[in-house]
Amino acid sequence: MALNRKLRMGMVGGGQGAFIGAVHRMAANLDGKIELVAGCFSSDPKKSKASGKELFLSSDRIYTNYEEMAKTEAALPADKRIDFVSIVTPNHMHFPVAAAFLKAGINVVCDKPMTFDLAEAKQLRTIAKRSKKVFALTHNYTGYPMVKEARDIVSKGKIGKILKIVAEYPQGWLIDAIENDDQKQAAWRTDPKRAGASCCMGDIGTHAENLGRYITGLEIDEICAEFTTFVPGRKLEDDGNCLIRYKGGAKGILFASQISAGEENNLNIRIYGTKGSLEWFQEHPNELVMKFQDKPRQIIRRGNGYVSKAAAGSSRLPAGHQEAFLEAFANIYVAASDAIADEVQGKFPRKSGYDFPGIEDGVYGMAFIETVVKSAGTKQKWTKFPKV
Repeated sequence: MALNRKLRMGMVGGGQGAFIGAVHRMAANLDGKIELVAGCFSSDPKKSKASGKELFLSSDRIYTNYEEMAKTEAALPADKRIDFVSIVTPNHMHFPVAAAFLKAGINVVCDKPMTFDLAEAKQLRTIAKRSKKVFALTHNYTGYPMVKEARDIVSKGKIGKILKIVAEYPQGWLIDAIENDDQKQAAWRTDPKRAGASCCMGDIGTHAENLGRYITGLEIDEICAEFTTFVPGRKLEDDGNCLIRYKGGAKGILFASQISAGEENNLNIRIYGTKGSLEWFQEHPNELVMKFQDKPRQIIRRGNGYVSKAAAGSSRLPAGHQEAFLEAFANIYVAASDAIADEVQGKFPRKSGYDFPGIEDGVYGMAFIETVVKSAGTKQKWTKFPKV
């Protein structure tokens, strides 16, 4: 149920020079339902203050550390405190920040991957369940209308039983050791102390895995993985390849690479069933291709009257007007906002559920990272996916 006001948002991380913080703010603001009112934007107090000032926040709502922010915001009157916090820090800070705000009784939207490792993810799940607050994870590619259309097609059995999933996510931006030139985004992603046990798979491979699971609902049984660090001196992998066995018999191929020269953000997925197949490319997001063995392929386009209710409800513009990354990201915030509004009114959770990635998706994603890291590091290779 909608509120008669905007939701009040806080942010941890995302200060000057950060890429993803600005993306979150634009996405949250797109539909006019959310207002940024508070934040701790950097571990550097001066930078946090300067960042908050640039965002025109009141000086008393710009904090120098997240602990102070959680405590102070929780103590404010109900008509002033933040309704939720958005966490856009490097991976190693996701758990302590999310735990602090959940324990303070504040809803959380967190960037992916959810935590530093699987142990933290399981612990955070316990904290989230005890808090009875909303926890949303920004696997933003599930917000694209044509991804939702693909999910609807699969759920209705239109391409039959799933036989194979091929998910790819090549980028080329780490082909050189730009982390040595103080490139901020590269520096923390290639640092095992901040990124965790994986760079490439943890950063973008998780998106490819999540996309396949979101569309098909299939869960992994075993993984055979290989990691390569092509750039000399880099501490984590910059390329990864996986063979996947899914429960129920389907097979999968997943690769993620950040040294694929010339590639920009070429996330794509192909799903093969007994009756047909689907193909979606993130760089051409408004089209979904459906193929058949015995008749011409179909090109399904966003914004038309023939798409599913889920796809139509995720679009803002008529057909032919391009919608992409920010709109998909905003769809996660819209869905999370519905849950947060319900929580504020004491009506969470809704029986019909919500369409955004949550705490279980976060735990599953960390189990995926742990499994591929384990498989890549052993001669046995085929590694059982843990029960989570």
